[in-house]
Amino acid sequence: MIVELVTFPSPPGKAREKILEEARGTIPRWQANKELLRKHYLVDDAGGEGAGLYIWPSREAAQRAHNAEWQAMVEQRTGSKPTFRYFDLLMLLDNETGTVTEWPEPDRPVLVAAE
Repeated sequence: MIVELVTFPSPPGKAREKILEEARGTIPRWQANKELLRKHYLVDDAGGEGAGLYIWPSREAAQRAHNAEWQAMVEQRTGSKPTFRYFDLLMLLDNETGTVTEWPEPDRPVLVAAE
């Protein structure tokens, strides 16, 4: 499992409600992407930087979704290219559901003990 952090500048002075309105407009696109497991919409406290935190099954899935066309759209909207960072999602603690989920190392077979 991969976590992708995409950051980009937020245009100065843009109100939180306007940022949220624009984010709502992207929901259908991301709901239609069956590879995307979860997306968090983020903005820093000062409102100067926006981010998306995505959970994907693979880095390749993330890169397909954030292709050159998508990057150009973000650059046109914000005036800057987005930046990308990728992380191996080792484990997820979810206190809302009371669950802990671990994932195997990417591209490695999962060894299961015979019963």
